[in-house]
Amino acid sequence: MELLNLAYQKIILPNGLEVILHRNNNLPLVAVNIWYKVGTAQEKKGKTGLAHLFEHMMFQGSQNVPKEMHFRYIQEAGGTLNGSTSLDRTNYYEKLPSNFLELALWLESDRMGFFLPSLTQEKLDNQKGVVKNERLENYDNQPYGLAWELLITNLYPEHHPYSRPTIGFMKDIENYTIDDVTNFFKTYYAPNNAVLVITGNFEADNTIELVKKYFSDISSNGSAEPMEPQSFLLHSNVEIIHEDNIQLERIYLAWQSDNAYGNDDAALDILSDILSGSKNSRLYKKLVFEKELAQDVSAYQFSGKYGGHFMIVLTAKPGVNLDVLKQEVFTEIENTIKNGILPKELQRSKNGIRSNFIYSLQNVDSLADHLNHYNFYLNEPNSFNFDLNRYNEIDEMMIRKAAEKYLTKPYVELKFIPRK
Repeated sequence: MELLNLAYQKIILPNGLEVILHRNNNLPLVAVNIWYKVGTAQEKKGKTGLAHLFEHMMFQGSQNVPKEMHFRYIQEAGGTLNGSTSLDRTNYYEKLPSNFLELALWLESDRMGFFLPSLTQEKLDNQKGVVKNERLENYDNQPYGLAWELLITNLYPEHHPYSRPTIGFMKDIENYTIDDVTNFFKTYYAPNNAVLVITGNFEADNTIELVKKYFSDISSNGSAEPMEPQSFLLHSNVEIIHEDNIQLERIYLAWQSDNAYGNDDAALDILSDILSGSKNSRLYKKLVFEKELAQDVSAYQFSGKYGGHFMIVLTAKPGVNLDVLKQEVFTEIENTIKNGILPKELQRSKNGIRSNFIYSLQNVDSLADHLNHYNFYLNEPNSFNFDLNRYNEIDEMMIRKAAEKYLTKPYVELKFIPRK
């Protein structure tokens, strides 16, 4: 399918910056998307949350861009922008009218090359306060807000890159120093640890010259230590009961699973969709509609560069015991392993995945992020056909084998109950 075979140009500057260009002249827009190869996985014990802190700090100005002006310049040009942090990477992106491409490149280059001269204790203290409030609002004081943290700290061993929350632990956030921020920036925010993707309506030769103009003189400050995928094994079930300010009880079940783009990753994705992806899915239909035991149910396969886990989450109806929901889940898992799935279930899931995938490619900014994503995980930006074919090739037996391989192993069980 021609839509999924995207032509691109890739160059690497002498300082190590990878640049990927894809022209799409359907709209007078351009997207600038930069991935720094640093996320929660690269943090050290006692310094959690630094990658996320930088998502905030990088909008606090650089040598030639006053504080908060990065947002203002892009928005006044009619564009949108933001950043995000994951376990594996940190991402900054802009989408704006194509005649303002140079503005976006200048802004990104100034904070890549000249962030440290503008760093002050006042800015750091201000953003530490912002992150602390974010943690309090979205985690500590949010109903069910600590679920992710409780799960990953028990599912992954302490030495594993995924054993800590992206937001960071509160004590670590409070103790960040200027030296911590400076050293983190010098190590990871270097051109040789970044990939710049530009998609949309632009002229290639002129854009390459602009990239060289703004990024070539930025030196590679350091070289991040390479990390290898790490295996981990849960030897026995872990049961956690957490009291919270909630009305409805909730249970989380999590098993270790496959890495991103591993042999079983796509099969587990489809399995999660068959279990809870729609109102006709197995667990949703059975527990929410037919038996009316659950308020809601969801399942998903999380996969990263250094590990993965499969999770099922159920919120109980008032008066329903969580162990009843747990038993229903394991009954359905056993049924899937023993009897498999129906052809129409598999086809419906594949159709939904394909539809969502194609739809996501209609936005120039989403397209840019796909290119960066594939380059990061597969070292090939044009992996659209490969990615979709992973799902097309899944058959009923592969689903059964994946369920048996992972969902019969030890797991983490987390129960949220109302605080007494």
